[in-house]
Amino acid sequence: MDCPSEENLIRMKLQDHDSIAKLDFRLDDRELTIYHEENEQEILNSLETLSLDTELVSTEETLEKVLSDDAMQSKLLWQVLLINFVFFILEMTFGLISNSMGLVADSLDMLSDSFVYALSLFAVGAIAARKKRIAKFSGYVQILLAFIGIFEVFRRYFFEDQMPDYRTMIIVSVFALIANWLCLYLLQKTKSEDAHMKASMIFTSNDIIINTGVILAGLLVYLLSNRLPDLIIGSIVFTIVLRGAFRILKLAK
Repeated sequence: MDCPSEENLIRMKLQDHDSIAKLDFRLDDRELTIYHEENEQEILNSLETLSLDTELVSTEETLEKVLSDDAMQSKLLWQVLLINFVFFILEMTFGLISNSMGLVADSLDMLSDSFVYALSLFAVGAIAARKKRIAKFSGYVQILLAFIGIFEVFRRYFFEDQMPDYRTMIIVSVFALIANWLCLYLLQKTKSEDAHMKASMIFTSNDIIINTGVILAGLLVYLLSNRLPDLIIGSIVFTIVLRGAFRILKLAK
């Protein structure tokens, strides 16, 4: 066992063993720790058919509570779902108060991420085809919200002239940036290759770029005394959202 392809091969081979709670791979050491309930000989028999020179190093009982890969995914997805929904409420509230299109756009992106994480929760433990269907639906949700946001940017450009509050834009976006870095860290801990988990990581990576853009737009609003940077970042946000959505659709094929 010395490469990721062999890891995937082993995972597929052992996926029918319902008693296996978790697989802990250490590729550098060519070791695999299996947390299970059934007799280890049945697992060994399955592994030996792969011709990878399988050898049992040791076996022992543990009182440690082990979360399965699916349980770990569910736990992390609930955490990032809560973080994103809370910041959707905060950014939408302060975006409306400060008249910032950048914050409103980012809040909608947070809301769409919340939908994605909720959909991903339904995908945990599901078959590959179902996971891809959910990832595809997530992409369509992003496209819809992106077009709604672009319409709002044009509406504000032609029918409103109120300046956004740059202080609120910067402060709220800094906290949102920290929150998204935390979400990305949590998601990357799963090291999952599932389509729905990759989709979640893509959305969160987009959010980090967006948060940075809103902070920059707030600085430009202050320096130029002009609302245009706020509208521009709103347009950029939804362009990024569209790009991410198409990446998701490609991933789900």
